[in-house]
Amino acid sequence: MGGDYAPKANVLGAIAAHPLLSPDEQIVLIGDTHQIKTLLSENGFDPDLFEYVHTEEVIGMGEHPTKAILQKPNSSISVGFNLLKEGKLDSFASAGNSGAMLVGAVFSVKTIPGIIRPCITTFLPKLSGGLGLMLDVGANADCKPDVLLQFGVLGSLYAEYVMQINNPKVALMNIGEEDEKGNMLSMATFPLMKDTQLFNFVGNVEGRDLFNDKADVIVTDGFTGNVMLKLAESFYVLTLKRGLKDEFFDRFNYENYGGSPVLGVNAPVVIGHGISSPTAVKNMILQSRDMVTTGLVAKIQAAFNN
Repeated sequence: MGGDYAPKANVLGAIAAHPLLSPDEQIVLIGDTHQIKTLLSENGFDPDLFEYVHTEEVIGMGEHPTKAILQKPNSSISVGFNLLKEGKLDSFASAGNSGAMLVGAVFSVKTIPGIIRPCITTFLPKLSGGLGLMLDVGANADCKPDVLLQFGVLGSLYAEYVMQINNPKVALMNIGEEDEKGNMLSMATFPLMKDTQLFNFVGNVEGRDLFNDKADVIVTDGFTGNVMLKLAESFYVLTLKRGLKDEFFDRFNYENYGGSPVLGVNAPVVIGHGISSPTAVKNMILQSRDMVTTGLVAKIQAAFNN
């Protein structure tokens, strides 16, 4: 029931994702079953192909995340996280209140032992045609050096196992490439990353390097990352408004990627854009599936257990 166009966009997205799943992969729709099945019927889709958990309570996009999770235990987000915690779901995704999704993940399935702060990631289209990863993009506005070091580990594991990038190159976002550049946070983080054996650190990168091949994974604090993410998202909108058609900028369309994985919690969780279309929801479901089938969470748990 989450998102600006719920439940219609979510139901249509599930319909689009269904034929792309294997026979043993099942979509569970959590929300007002009457509305859901009406939409399925209108689109000629067999309702027996999905599973359902009925609830009519909804967390609004503008509600306080923590209060909403506690005060609305029957909301689709709260119910979803309870099912995830109980092992009745293998992954959970929503285009609803992003703060509630992050709080719900931490409250229910908990942060992986050893991880200081979970983070949110986003994808970066590369001029060469591939994709990169940037984290954090909003969960942690203020960070400490050891937190950024852990983001490097999380991003490297996601890039290697889900994106299938061999020995991914990890870089630190900064205002210059030189080792001694940056604010207090970046100057304290750089030597930690330079000395680590946990990932393939390639040094500092600048904002102009977001879309080239200097790095596969770019690490930054959530404040900086969110500003860069919103700026990048505007490129696609600006090209449309200017009547421009460009293959590279078309790849900035959020629909292509589905949502943002939450890394560092004990189950796959994906947060979708509030304005998610059916295409975005379809890709969010497929992204959730990939996080399950690659065993990403178990690999992160093993890395931090060691």
